[in-house]
Order: sequence, then structure tokens, then C-alpha cells
Amino acid sequence: MQGKSFKDNCTVPREDLRYLKVLHVGFDGETHIGELVVNRLIADDVLDIFKQLYEAGYEIEKIRLIDEYDADDEKSMSDNNSSAFNFRYISYSTKLSKHALGLAVDINTLYNPYVKNVDGRRNVEPANAEKYTDRSIEFPHKIDHDDLCYKVFAEHGFEWGGDWEHAKDYQHFEMPDEWIKKSSCRKM
Repeated sequence: MQGKSFKDNCTVPREDLRYLKVLHVGFDGETHIGELVVNRLIADDVLDIFKQLYEAGYEIEKIRLIDEYDADDEKSMSDNNSSAFNFRYISYSTKLSKHALGLAVDINTLYNPYVKNVDGRRNVEPANAEKYTDRSIEFPHKIDHDDLCYKVFAEHGFEWGGDWEHAKDYQHFEMPDEWIKKSSCRKM
């Protein structure tokens, strides 16, 4: 992680992060072991979420540490990697992403892209996910309000980037700011 997802200017103390191993059903129908790093504040919730998804047979192609992609979000997303902690800024901004705090998880990223208008131009991340931006059509691994992944994350208090007004981040689940403030005060 050092120098990759955990950069020199990282503002999250390493002791606030937790390394998790989770079981998941791959697109091949087989059981795989995935790896995530998350903030300690959500570690138990994330373990429970992935346990529920695994037990239901919910397919997630891969869950690898973003460090295997040199912490390059585009490389990870275009490979349909599901991940969490990566000390980085929100695309096209100077604001830290909730991933930088370990308080966000992205699932099946290729099929659930991030879509935002930037300077009057439509931006899709990952770049190879354009065909999955039309959410009115059905396709495998699409996250929407009827999807089990959405439901389980929502039950645990996460908000979904697919509900955002300023952009759509269909792969993204994060803890709301209000929850973070309350939890940080309680657990310190």
C-alpha cells in the first residue's frame, strides 16, 4: 500500500484502516477470496454486507486491492475490479473522495460506471463502460434499486451514487457525512 493507495500525503492514520478478506461468487459461479481495505468505522458492516451477498450467490467478478493496479482507479475499474480504500481525490475536483477515507466501496465497476458532465462534455469512468451508461436497458450485473447489492448496502446505512443529482456513480456506495460525524465522535 505504501506509495500506492496509501500515499505520503494520506490524512487517514494507518491504524484507522482494516484489511478484510471476503468470500464472493465470481462470474464463473465459483467461490473466490477477495481483499479490501476499509475504515475501521465500517469494517463490521462491510464484512456483513459481503457475507450476505456471498450467501445469496450475488456475483462480483473480482475484489482485489487497488494496489495491484498501482492505485490507478481507471485501470482497476476498466478491469471490473471492486475495491474500497484509495487515497485520492474525486475526479475533476480537489475534494477528497470517500475512498480516501476508507468509507466507500465500488462494486462491479465496469457494468456500473461513473458518469458526469465536465466542462459541457460527458465523462464516463471507466472509459470502456460507455455501453453500460443506458440504465433503461437490462443487462447482467447492473446495480439499481431492485438489485440485492443496493438493498444490502442501503440496509447498512450506505448511500448510493446512482441516486446523486450532480453525477451518477452506479458502482459507488459510501457512508453519508452525517453518519461519519456521529460515528467518529462515538468511536474515538
